[in-house]
Amino acid sequence: MTRTTVRRSAIAAVVALSSIGARASLAAGPTVETNVVFATYSGLALLMDVHKPEAPNGFGIIVVNGSGWYRDLGYDATLLKQSAEFRPATQKLVAAGYTVFVVTHRASPRFHIPDAVQDVQRATRFVRANASRYGIRADRIGALGGSSGGHLVSMLGTRDAGGDSSSPDPVERESAKVQCVVAFYPATDLARIQTPEGLTAISLGMAIRPPGPNATGVSLAARQFRDASPVTHVTPDDPPFLLVHGDADKTVPFEQSEIMEAALKNAGVPVNLVRVAGGGHGTGSAGWDKIDWASLAFDWFESRLRQPPSSAAAR
Repeated sequence: MTRTTVRRSAIAAVVALSSIGARASLAAGPTVETNVVFATYSGLALLMDVHKPEAPNGFGIIVVNGSGWYRDLGYDATLLKQSAEFRPATQKLVAAGYTVFVVTHRASPRFHIPDAVQDVQRATRFVRANASRYGIRADRIGALGGSSGGHLVSMLGTRDAGGDSSSPDPVERESAKVQCVVAFYPATDLARIQTPEGLTAISLGMAIRPPGPNATGVSLAARQFRDASPVTHVTPDDPPFLLVHGDADKTVPFEQSEIMEAALKNAGVPVNLVRVAGGGHGTGSAGWDKIDWASLAFDWFESRLRQPPSSAAAR
């Protein structure tokens, strides 16, 4: 072998090692698996993005962004999972080892509640059925959402949604109940929201007008609104709740979180309500720059999801 050949071989080896190192470098750190299909409703794909940490800690968080249960119609409509609403919290969670699932659900004006509720339940069942694939524990799943998303994650925490053991679909055999909830400015008692913006969103989301706070419960509308309200489904076996709400919210009144807090306390469920003084609707609105809301969510999951699950909360 000539000196030139040896030199060329050495150079090739260095290049090969550099290439391997570059690939390893690219593979290191958090990654995102986009457009994961968690259901196909009548041929319509329901998608989520899976944010994967470099070193999974075994806990999963389902994120539902706010939208007023509404999405624009059209082939180029922005997907709900693309919202930046909870990006700071997602980044903080992923950096700490949490696997985060950001969900898109069916929305008005084409679809209506309870479609969105059923979709986030399906997403939870999908995550639980694929827990080993994503490196998480099936009994340690939390949920984070705001506004309409806060309503939906609250439903994941309160509504009994055990799996159907007789279903031919293995995903549907799983429970849709989560073990920890963080809800920002959530709609919890839909019939009691009387703000103009809130009424518009609810009317579109339900396709009917709210029956009003003094409804007797005899009308179809009253029954539908009760069934779609998280506060209706509160029971002692519900998971811990963190509620964060601005007291100047003109879309979903602060009272909505107070109502939910009272119901959870009465049932003996651990709950903490954080009042954001002067806070409007949304983390980007007035007043929210006074608090580190992403750390509030992170700390709640850290303190609650790491606790051993009770037999009830692990359903």
